Amino acid sequence: MIFLVAAFLLLGVLVGAAAHTPPPVSLAAGAVIGGWLVIFAIRERRRTRGGAR
Repeated sequence: MIFLVAAFLLLGVLVGAAAHTPPPVSLAAGAVIGGWLVIFAIRERRRTRGGAR
């Protein structure tokens, strides 16, 4: 239960911070985070499947 409360508190802080930034900044930050996640997923897939590296 404490974990759930902490998760909602963190989510509220993050959403509140995003609400006060201009939309282009939020979109740019989202694109950077999304790109990093895609690169991370590709590297992990290569590593776990015994890829070239």
